[in-house]
Amino acid sequence: MDYQKILENIYDEILPYAREGKQADYIPALAKVDPDQFGICLRTISGEVFGYRQADVRFSIQSITKVFALALGLSLKGESLWERVGKEPSGTSFNSLVQLEIEKGLPRNPFINAGAIVIADMLLTELDNPEEDFLAFVRALCGSDDVDYNMEVALSERETGYLYAAIANLLKYHGRIVNDIERVLQFYFKMCSVEMSCRELSAAFLPFTNHSSFEYAGFRLSKSRIKRLNAVMQTCGFYDEAGEFSYLVGLPGKSGVGGGIVAVCPMRYSVAVWSPRLNSKGNSVMGMKALELLTTYTEESIF
Repeated sequence: MDYQKILENIYDEILPYAREGKQADYIPALAKVDPDQFGICLRTISGEVFGYRQADVRFSIQSITKVFALALGLSLKGESLWERVGKEPSGTSFNSLVQLEIEKGLPRNPFINAGAIVIADMLLTELDNPEEDFLAFVRALCGSDDVDYNMEVALSERETGYLYAAIANLLKYHGRIVNDIERVLQFYFKMCSVEMSCRELSAAFLPFTNHSSFEYAGFRLSKSRIKRLNAVMQTCGFYDEAGEFSYLVGLPGKSGVGGGIVAVCPMRYSVAVWSPRLNSKGNSVMGMKALELLTTYTEESIF
C-alpha cells in the first residue's frame, strides 16, 4: 500500500478545515504556537516510515503523555492500579470537578486530568527518580535521547492551573493521592510538557501496536497489559469525544490539547498527527479528520 501517497492526498483533502478551531490559548505557552501547522507520520511494524509536512517539528504532547504514565503504572503496580482509578469513559469534560465529587474522588479513567494526577502520585511513590525515570522510558520508546520537558510550558500550566489544584485537593480529601499536592502537580505538569515530533511519537507507540510483551528502560509490560492499555485508549482516549473518534476512525488512540493525536492499528502501524487548532472538545480538528480519512482510504481499522 502506498501510504506516502495516501498521506499527501489526505492533506490536500483536509485543507478546507485549516482555519477551523483554535489552539489551547488557556495555557499561555501554547497560545504562542503557530496554529497553522500540520504534520503526520505513519510507521509500520515492518519498519517503513512515511512522513509529511511538519512531521519532524516538536510540540507539547500534553495528554498523550498519559499513555506513557499508565504504561509505567501498569508495569509497577499491575492490576492493583485499578483500585485507585477506573477504566470507564467519563462522558464529561476532561477537567470536570462535578463528576469527581459525585463519585467520591474516584476518577473515571487514567486519561482525564483527575485520573492522570492519581497515576502521577503513584509514580512518585514507586520511582526513586520520577522525572528522570519517566523521561528515560519515553526516550527509550521513541529512540531519541534528546526528547525533554519544556519547562516554559510546565511553569505556564502551573501558574494558571487553579482547576488542576482544585482537582488535586478533592483527590487528597478522598484519600486518592498520598503525596504532597504541590509535588504531585509539579510532576504532572512536567510530564504533560514533554515535546516530541510526529516521527518520534509514531516510534514511541509502535511497541503498543505489535501485540507482544516489551521492556524499555527497565520497565516491562506483558502482552496482556498492552492489550488492556489499548482497550482504555479505545474507550477513553479522547475525553468526551471518545465515542465519536471510535465511530469515525476505529482505532485505539490518544489526543492532547497541544494538537497531537496518536493512534495504533494493531499488527499494522502506529500513526501520529499534529495540528494545533482544536475543536470544542479539545481535539485537533485536522488531526481527527486526517485519521478518519486514513482508515477510510486504507480500509484498515480494528472493525
